[in-house]
Amino acid sequence: MANPDTSGARQGMFTVEGGKSVAVTFALVSSLFLLWGLCNGMIDVMDKHFQTELGLSKSQSAWVQFAHYLGYFLMALPAGWLATRLGYKGGIIAGLLMVAAGGFWFVPATRINAMAQAGDVSHAAAFVGYLAGVCAIAAGLTFLETVANPYTTVLGPKQYAATRINLAQSCNGVGWIFGPIIGGIFFYSTDGSGRSTGSETLYIPYLVVALVVLVLAVVFYVADIPDIKAEDDYHLDNAAPGMSHALWRRPHFVMAVAAQFLYVAAQAGIFSFFINYMTEEVPAIPASWGAGALGPWLEAGAGGGLRISDQGAANLASLGFVCFLTGRFTGAGLLRKVAAHKVLGLYGLLNVAACLLVFLKLGWLSVACVFLSYFFMSIMFPTIFALGIFGLGARAKQASAFIVMAIVGGALLPKVMGRVADLYDMSRGFAVPLLCFAFVAAYGCLWPRLSGAPSMTVTQAGGRD
Repeated sequence: MANPDTSGARQGMFTVEGGKSVAVTFALVSSLFLLWGLCNGMIDVMDKHFQTELGLSKSQSAWVQFAHYLGYFLMALPAGWLATRLGYKGGIIAGLLMVAAGGFWFVPATRINAMAQAGDVSHAAAFVGYLAGVCAIAAGLTFLETVANPYTTVLGPKQYAATRINLAQSCNGVGWIFGPIIGGIFFYSTDGSGRSTGSETLYIPYLVVALVVLVLAVVFYVADIPDIKAEDDYHLDNAAPGMSHALWRRPHFVMAVAAQFLYVAAQAGIFSFFINYMTEEVPAIPASWGAGALGPWLEAGAGGGLRISDQGAANLASLGFVCFLTGRFTGAGLLRKVAAHKVLGLYGLLNVAACLLVFLKLGWLSVACVFLSYFFMSIMFPTIFALGIFGLGARAKQASAFIVMAIVGGALLPKVMGRVADLYDMSRGFAVPLLCFAFVAAYGCLWPRLSGAPSMTVTQAGGRD
């Protein structure tokens, strides 16, 4: 092993070779994470809308997540291939245009839903129409994820790679705060008589997203987006072009794909069924709360007591994402002082404990642990990403495509979690993310052995072939 790289001590966090500052470029790329978080935040409060409007079970409503993450799975490799040929700038613009197309699709999808309400087409056709829009937006977000995540790691000294990607992903957290609020307004809206109008207004936020994204595409077209190459610690750039199997000989990358699959599975399950948990598992709410600030978020339950309403739960989801964002910011600071794999291992173990306490149904303690789970999930996606592409050089773009492809875990495991909840209850469903977090924790603890490097700040002396 070589000595630790101390170049970062002489450079700023956003200074590249030659002393050039790329802080503005980093800010532009970070705006993409805000977009991603906003779209995902709206998706996460959509399940309960379809359960109510179409009479779906929890596992059936999880088709929303399936369509969303299927878009990632289908487009990850094409996105990686195009990003390699178009560069960071071209890949970002391609992704933005695809997101815009998906956003515009919600306009005819709403028309199909109106026809279903009139009896002209089936409700299943309306549901599939919405799922197509969800999948199209996810396909565009795949390009942005495949390009933006590895790009943040090369916009400055590599010892700050995990810190930069977590800072950029903090913008993701901001979007996730507002996503559920916007979704709650339009998905659970009512008219003066109390009739649900969510199906009629669901398209509005997606139409706005499409228009904003087109503006962003123009901004990136005229902006200076340098194509910076990552360091090739494992000498993979010497392999023949297209030899992707060289990546699969790097254990830290292979296990990152598995860890990302399971992490996103856990995240998608918890985010998707948050509203169900809050409306079904929260202990009895005192009548006095109805006269307080939480009054608008409550409604009369079946037994005459108070319970959290669907829209109130959607608003509480934003509080969960405040915890998530707080974890991102504090985690970014922690990662400047503590090795990334150690933080990932610790947060993984703490989330195992949080899910166990939810599973045990311990009243308000369990409710608090749902929010703690948001906090400890915060650094996982970007940190797994940074650890997985460590030292892969020009192959980092290709590697990032496989790691993004692993997001398909969010399509599959929520259906398992929903099935467990249908058979037992929503608290028992948390056994599924508990197992996922256990694997993530193991990856963090074993990363030095898998990578052959004690930390991300140490360069390989020659790699291992």
